[in-house]
Amino acid sequence: MTPNDIRPFRFEPARADLDDLWGRLDRVRWPDEVPGTGWEHGVPLAHLKDLVRHWRTGYDWDGALAELDAHDQFVTEIDGQGVHFLHVRSGREDALPLLITHGWPSSPVEYLDVIEPLSRDFHLVIPSLPGYGLSGPTRELGWGSTRIAKAWLELMTRLGYERFGVQGGDWGTWISREIGVLAPDRVVGMHGNGIICFPIGAPGELDGLTEVEQERMAFRERYLTDQYAYKLIQSARPQTFAYGMADSPVALLAWFAGVYHEWSDEEVPADRLLTTVMLYWLTNTAGSAARSFVETPDTDQDTSVEWELKPATVPTSISVFPKDVLRPIRRFAERDNAIVGWVEHERGGTFAALEQPEVFAEDVRAFFASLR
Repeated sequence: MTPNDIRPFRFEPARADLDDLWGRLDRVRWPDEVPGTGWEHGVPLAHLKDLVRHWRTGYDWDGALAELDAHDQFVTEIDGQGVHFLHVRSGREDALPLLITHGWPSSPVEYLDVIEPLSRDFHLVIPSLPGYGLSGPTRELGWGSTRIAKAWLELMTRLGYERFGVQGGDWGTWISREIGVLAPDRVVGMHGNGIICFPIGAPGELDGLTEVEQERMAFRERYLTDQYAYKLIQSARPQTFAYGMADSPVALLAWFAGVYHEWSDEEVPADRLLTTVMLYWLTNTAGSAARSFVETPDTDQDTSVEWELKPATVPTSISVFPKDVLRPIRRFAERDNAIVGWVEHERGGTFAALEQPEVFAEDVRAFFASLR
């Protein structure tokens, strides 16, 4: 592939790799478990055994691959890195291009259930993050949010989209925000399901917090002492972490299943989870994705990453789902962003397009319609 080339793509894993995977699932070495601990120590043994049994005997990989292949996929090279993306054009001539960026541990599979409703109004561009699944692995360090945002701007230029909207979840909110900071003249608006924002120690910023805001601050403290372990492990020793993820599909599934359980309001469809795990396993990119955590600021606790919180001027709307791992507080979001919309939902979590696809799609459509 030469620079600027965009080629059609279909994922065709080697039969030997699939046979190897099924063989590994047939000879799992299970750990012991202290009875009665539930999810307190991580994914329960019975839960994971059920997932692995379904993976081996009930999950339809060929069907999942066909569902992905039902949408136009492409690959290109940007800044020395292979980039995979879905490009679904709308039937509307005046459709707005919309760039959707997923987070971790995710992939474009997260958005399969919202492609049809969103494509009524948008030309959709849904890339795999550099180093993640079909865009991986990365071969060098430095793929932080700013570099990815620049790559996404180049991608949209190659596709002929001068003006477009951006949407993101999890880390994708930070990348989408950064695109607007770098090129506010090109970005019509930014929608996030959640947004990364936090107190900065300014005088009076915690005065008068509502009960809901106090609960979110309390969750933030629990996140930093408990669930933040996902980031600490991967950002501190990503290479050591990678060996287990590359050698054991069950270890990879357990790691992802724990995140999807803890960061969701309800269990996401098992087949959607397994398809994402398959993409990481067959491309051997769990370790590559882990490296991105070295360069991903998402709290004021991050001292190993040099970054500056630059004000964003692009009109921004946030959909807040109660079990989202981000759980933003509006006063902090408004400090650094041009917040023009804020929708609080009663159900849903981090993977809103999977958990609440109809609500997710309607929020995105309504926000960008308001900007026309």
